[in-house]
Amino acid sequence: MFVIDAHLDLSMNALEWNRDLTRPLAELNSREEGLTDKPDRARAVVTLPELRKGNIGLVVATQIGRYVAPGNPLPGWHSPEQAWAQTQGQVAWYKAMEDAGEMVQVNNLASLEKHLTYWNNGTSTENKAIGYILSLEGADSIVTVQHLERAYNYGLRAVGPAHYGPGRYAQGTDATGYMGPKGHELLKEMERLNIILDATHLCDDSFWEALDHFNGHVWASHNNCRALVNHNRQYSDDMIKALTERGAVIGAALDAWMMVPGWVRGVSTPKGMNCNMEVMVNHIDHICQIVGNALHVGMGTDLDGAFGREQCPYDLETIADLQKVPNLLKKRGYTDLDIENMMHGNWLRFLRNAWA
Repeated sequence: MFVIDAHLDLSMNALEWNRDLTRPLAELNSREEGLTDKPDRARAVVTLPELRKGNIGLVVATQIGRYVAPGNPLPGWHSPEQAWAQTQGQVAWYKAMEDAGEMVQVNNLASLEKHLTYWNNGTSTENKAIGYILSLEGADSIVTVQHLERAYNYGLRAVGPAHYGPGRYAQGTDATGYMGPKGHELLKEMERLNIILDATHLCDDSFWEALDHFNGHVWASHNNCRALVNHNRQYSDDMIKALTERGAVIGAALDAWMMVPGWVRGVSTPKGMNCNMEVMVNHIDHICQIVGNALHVGMGTDLDGAFGREQCPYDLETIADLQKVPNLLKKRGYTDLDIENMMHGNWLRFLRNAWA
């Protein structure tokens, strides 16, 4: 089945992890044997060949560059200008992938329909260019609100105002507080440019404030359910209802600590915590039961988002294993149409509406 994944940190892996994503997965992991600078070394699950193998022909691919103020212990850049430069290097990598025929940018309705026709024309996907929609995870790198139009002009189509901790435009995971005037200015410019608001990572205060002040299209690229894993990174049932009332689609994430309660980083193991892909379906099913239909869930895996096989479902060896999800959904009683919607149709409906 054709799959859309709404959250992959491809350029981060290429530039900060120094991974050549054009190469076979086994080769990529072999080159990392013995490295200890990152917790997921030699445990990657995402490459462009594996996306093709899994018929994952369209992804939302990120830029990310966090600003950290003095005293902030999170990793990041010491000025917004440095963060901007980091994201510009990431754009350069995506452009290099386009030049090499590995990827193709999708940024409006015409390019979306053209890519879908190209990808699903019945020929082998082995050498096809992966379509990507450019997203920004955390808006700290937007030096001034005027920079947003510059980013739109090179293809940026979705923005999450915050990531982890306090941000320049909003407060993110594990932080508290509101967006304030600068955040409102960002939202207003996003609305003018028809940039999608990615509500993922907004703390509760900033989440509700963003929904109150933004009149454009909203999605949540990679989020799970607070009712199943009680953490502020997750969505409460009320937040899920508010999003779906706005027409949002929520991407199911495959980071184990977001899937099962009690996960301890560096200690817990997927098998030890019984974290398999059925658990992903638990989160999907919870959203569907709240909403009363299967029209607001999609894939948003976040695989290789600073974690690898050590912190994802034990029955997933590569991202191509997303092809296991349709059967898992079928066992839960979902119809073929429901499953098609959750694997790609809901994201397509959202994009066609947003870009009409």
